[in-house]
Amino acid sequence: MKQFTAVALAALLASCAPAFTAVPPGRVVNAATGQEGTVTFAAGSLRPGSPATGADNVVLNIGGQTYTGRAAVLDGTLATAPLALSVAVGGTAGTGGSTFGWGARLGPAPQPQGTLRAGSLIARTAGPSPRTLTCTLTVDERERGFGECRDEAGVRYVMQF
Repeated sequence: MKQFTAVALAALLASCAPAFTAVPPGRVVNAATGQEGTVTFAAGSLRPGSPATGADNVVLNIGGQTYTGRAAVLDGTLATAPLALSVAVGGTAGTGGSTFGWGARLGPAPQPQGTLRAGSLIARTAGPSPRTLTCTLTVDERERGFGECRDEAGVRYVMQF
């Protein structure tokens, strides 16, 4: 009976604990050769406002090389929406007569459905002659996105995460 109580208590505590799931790895592709690799960001590293300095928060593996580095995402707060002018003109013609109509509206521009944030990533390999990748990132509010990188030789890489 004690074992059952202990197991039940452990299950209850586990169900109340916050879920810490690993971020699934994304893809990185060498645009010249098509060689694929993985990119893995630490949990929370793609949220806006995380400091640009500190411990590495991303690992890229491609072409037998492991790059480690830091990603930083800018805050994506929306600017005040400008005014928008809409004008509509229409008409019909038929055997029963013709009609003409028009309308105009001045008001705030529609708000976008989601906010995209810009960021950057700088990563390097370890060793006596390190290789580097510099990347630009575009990230949504769910920390999913895409990016483009260049290495020290100018080779282009693209990524999805």
